[in-house]
This record gives sequence, structure tokens and C-alpha cells, in this order.
Amino acid sequence: MVSKNSAAAAIAREGLTVRPLTPADLASVVAIDAELAGRSRNAYFERRLAAARREPGMHLQLAVEEKGALAGYVLGRVLEGEFGRDQPELRLEVIGVKPAAQGRGLGAALGAALEKEARGRGLKEIRTMALWRAHALLRFLDRAGYRLARSHVLDCEANTDFEPQLRDEVHVGVMEQGDLEGIARVDRRLTGRDRRTYLARLVDEAFTDSAIRVSLTARVDGGIAGFVMARVDLGDFGRAEPVAVIDTVGVDPLRAREGIGRALLSQLFANLAALRVERVETVVAPGNLDLMAFFYRAGLRPSERLAFVKPLA
Repeated sequence: MVSKNSAAAAIAREGLTVRPLTPADLASVVAIDAELAGRSRNAYFERRLAAARREPGMHLQLAVEEKGALAGYVLGRVLEGEFGRDQPELRLEVIGVKPAAQGRGLGAALGAALEKEARGRGLKEIRTMALWRAHALLRFLDRAGYRLARSHVLDCEANTDFEPQLRDEVHVGVMEQGDLEGIARVDRRLTGRDRRTYLARLVDEAFTDSAIRVSLTARVDGGIAGFVMARVDLGDFGRAEPVAVIDTVGVDPLRAREGIGRALLSQLFANLAALRVERVETVVAPGNLDLMAFFYRAGLRPSERLAFVKPLA
């Protein structure tokens, strides 16, 4: 485990400087990432930096300099209600150190700085995911004090054969910005909480921050009866191919057992297949057996990605 003291010692010993990431760093970040990933992901990092400018309170993005040159970066985003959470946490989205600078404590310095900033914002945990074969990243997370989370990561191929008849029986369409009130009403009935601020942010992100708009709503008698909030991106957690991530799904309890949830997933799968997005992923909180069963019926299964968490005591 990398202690705060050892990270601080590395910063002093190697003459490192950790500072906020800025738009001017984009080219350097993209170049380092291309060295690590073998391909350029300029659009992904451009969107993440733009998102941080729009909502700085929802992002933590840091750079580490060695001898005055940017040598590494870390991007984190605050989670509020995604995946059934009831308190804010930080999601570690991506971390990278240029190959020539690895092994000198730069990753540890970035991790320690990220944790310090997260604590300063009152966040209690950092969460991330990693492919079980990403051995270097797994070693880093182990040394940094992360442990396996209890959350279940599920994924599957976009299954166009899932309940195709429901696409004709239930009116499902692309989410519009004016749908927020109806979505918030359904969510209140489901959770007993007013999460309008969180939902408003998801709706806004669907129009400004996702590579492709894929969130959907279902309507019955002209009113919103269900929704699925999803996003497509390339880059989080070291992904090399686009994946659709389902953040939250809800069906009005007054419309339960009418096939609305299945219709939403069926249409989502069909839309993703048309866009050539081949995989769908979500995270289910431990103990949420109903939601787990819902996703299992749609074909989702345990992913090769593992969920990790680090408490910020």
C-alpha cells in the first residue's frame, strides 16, 4: 500500500509538481495516452476537460509535472445517484503516466493528490473499475489501498433479439430535455426521494457530454412511465472500444408488470446495434436482487471488469 508519506517523499525526491489539469494540457494528455493505449482518444479527453469547465464542482482533474513537463494525469468525477448510490463519491475515470517516467512514484503522487482533494470536498470513497487482465493497473490499485467492491459489474452484447415485439407495443423514444419533470416524478415514486438535481445533471449530460445520445423514455397515455439513463463513451477505465453504460433505469410503480422496463432495454439494444456499439454495461448495488434479476433476464452477466473501492478515512 502506498502511504501518504511515501507519496509526499516521492514528490520531494523527484522534484514533482502536482497541479490542476487545464485545457492547455489536452495535447500532452492525448500524446501520453496514445503511448499507453496505442491509439489516439482526443475526442474523449476533449469532452472530459470540457465537462470539467462546465461543472468544476463535479470533477477532479490533476496533472503531474516532472522537471517542468507534464508526465501524467488523473481524471475523476463525482458520483451522486448513479447505480443506486445515496451519497456522493468519486469515480476514478482514468490515470496515466508516460512510459519513460514510470517507476518513479508519479502515479502514487497523483493518487495521493486525488485523495486529498476528494477529502477536502467531503467525499467518503473513491471507486473505479479495471479489467482483470490489466495487471499493471491492478498492481497500482493494490499498492494504493483499493479493495474489491461488493458491487456487481454486469455486461453483455447489445442483444437485438431481446423482446423485439415490445418495441411495437410500448412507445419508447429518445429522451428530450423537456422530459425531466416526468422522469423526476417516476423516480420519486420509486425511491421516495427527490433526486431532481441529480437527474437534471444526467439529462444535461445526455445532450452535452456523451459521445452519442442514447438515453430513452417510455410513454403511456402521453405521460412518461419509465426511463433509462445511458451514455456512450470511449476511454473510462481503460476501455479501447465504445461501451454503453446504464447509469439508472426506472419504471413508474403504477405501471409495473406492463413490460415497460423490458421495452426500454429492447429499444436501447436495437439503437446501440444500429450505432455499432456492441456492449452494454451497468453496476448493481449489493442486495438489489430485483434489479439484478431484471438485467439477468435481459442477458447481462458478470463482467470481466472488477469493481474497486477505497474508503477515505
